[in-house]
Amino acid sequence: MFKNNPLRSISIGLVALAVSGLSVAAPVITPDPPKVAAKGYILVDYLTGRTLVSHNADERLAPASLTKMMTSYVLGTEIKNGNVSPEDMVKIGPNASLYTNKDLRGSSLMFVQVNTEVPLGELNKGIVIVSGNDACIAVAEHLAGTESAFVDMMNAYAKHLGMEQSHFMNSHGLDAGEHYTTPRDMATLGTALIRDLPEEYKIYGEKSYTWDGREQFNRNALLWDKDLGADGIKTGHTNDAGYSLVSSAEKDGMRLVAVVMGTESTRSRNAENRKLLQYGFRFFETVVPYEPETVFAEERVWFGTKEQVQLGVLETVATTLPKGQVKNLKADFELTERPEAPVKKGDRYGTVHVTLNGEDIAEYPLVALHDVEEAGWFSRLIDQILLLFNNLF
Repeated sequence: MFKNNPLRSISIGLVALAVSGLSVAAPVITPDPPKVAAKGYILVDYLTGRTLVSHNADERLAPASLTKMMTSYVLGTEIKNGNVSPEDMVKIGPNASLYTNKDLRGSSLMFVQVNTEVPLGELNKGIVIVSGNDACIAVAEHLAGTESAFVDMMNAYAKHLGMEQSHFMNSHGLDAGEHYTTPRDMATLGTALIRDLPEEYKIYGEKSYTWDGREQFNRNALLWDKDLGADGIKTGHTNDAGYSLVSSAEKDGMRLVAVVMGTESTRSRNAENRKLLQYGFRFFETVVPYEPETVFAEERVWFGTKEQVQLGVLETVATTLPKGQVKNLKADFELTERPEAPVKKGDRYGTVHVTLNGEDIAEYPLVALHDVEEAGWFSRLIDQILLLFNNLF
């Protein structure tokens, strides 16, 4: 039986300097996170998924129009997969019109007219930019036949994305008893939109939209903040939910996703969201401690045409740190499997543990960086004998 090798350490700080060309910044004291006046909130590094700030991040809250992020995700995925096209014409039914559905009166609308036909791409903009509840219903009925069937799709996608504390009852976000989500789940969804559907996400940065001669403006005021670098994503408000905002911004190669839910006003949700983003950019950085195919170890291969295999990481691995701390990164790696031919590039043989000042912050697979073919029968026999003695002594 293979016994795990003891942990072996290297300095990731040194690897970063040698391989990535990263400079070591002067130490920066990281203050406590800002006080945020909201029922729940979270700040996440997009690239690494690390939570930088959170409070009540797993509390179930009414999402209001943040719901439209999921409607948009489903629609964007259907377009990406080729099941529908932005040029498809959608007939507007009575459920999707202000004039025939009284539940829509007084809510945010695109103002589509019953029995007209509207391009699917225009309804998409109506959902994302001006938060049209009527556009949501029209899209839901077009994609799934009924809004309730579309809601089933929304919940299936939520489960697929790992949004374990979310449940949707409609496509638009008007208050309903079992219609809820959490700040953490909204950060997960925002990240998925940016990662999976870049073309869909571009719409979230548009500041205004005109339909049928009526110009309306995106309610995400952070889009007008040039210093912040915000380029999305969605606001929400109902009586039960309060005022909420999911935002994302990118600066100096670092992208953050911030969620505030249940603030007291439009101005408050903007200010509290801005606080989180500014704190993240000021006191944290995203670094790449080692590049793909960085070699961590060379290990004996049994039964192979080569005696050694190089082990390391194949993908670019990023991590989020307080500024000035890259020099304190270290990596411990351990073997959990004995390399035996045939070895394929990417086969996993252990784990790399990344630590900062003695605290574990991440772990990554330790994999083979090249193939090793199986040797002939005589060489395998010799290795079998050597391995027997190795295990004995």
